[in-house]
Amino acid sequence: MTITWHTRAETGADIPAVREINLGAFETPLEADLVDTLRTDPAWIDGLSLVSTDENGRPVGYALLTRCHIGSTPALCLGPCAVLPEYQRTGAGSAAVRAALAAATEQGERYVVVLGHPPYYPRFGFTRASRYGIGLTIDVPDEALMALALDKRYPLPGGTVRYAAPFGV
Repeated sequence: MTITWHTRAETGADIPAVREINLGAFETPLEADLVDTLRTDPAWIDGLSLVSTDENGRPVGYALLTRCHIGSTPALCLGPCAVLPEYQRTGAGSAAVRAALAAATEQGERYVVVLGHPPYYPRFGFTRASRYGIGLTIDVPDEALMALALDKRYPLPGGTVRYAAPFGV
C-alpha cells in the first residue's frame, strides 16, 4: 500500500510536534534543541521548515532548510530531517524533504548542502560536494557531504561551507 503524504510549512502550533519528531528520531535531544535554537537565529527562513502529516493532519515527518554559505555564496543547509519511529520507511521523510526543496526553489534559492547518510540523499539529486570543490572545516567522510543546485542554470560554487552559529561548525 502506498501512502500519499501531505506536506506544508510548519506553523507555530506545530512546534511541540516537531520537537517530538526530532526527539523520537534521534538518540539524543541535540537535533530537537538545534531546531528550537535555529528558530531564533537569523539563519531561519520562514516557509522552509516543512512537515509531512498523517491522514489526520498530525505532523509525523520533518525537514528543515536554513541559511548557510558556500564560501561567500548564500546557500541552504538541509537538516535536521526526521520521522517519528513508527512512520520511518513509509515515505514521510522523503515527502518532507521534497516539499522543502520545492519551497526553496519557489523562494528563488539556488544551492543546498547536506551532511548526512550517503545512501539516502542522492534520491533527491544530491551528489558528493567535493566534486565541486565544496568542503568543511571539520573532518567528515567525503561521501557524507553532498550538494545540490536547485536551478541547473547556476552551477554549484566551490568553497568552504559556513553553517549558522547554532550548528557549532
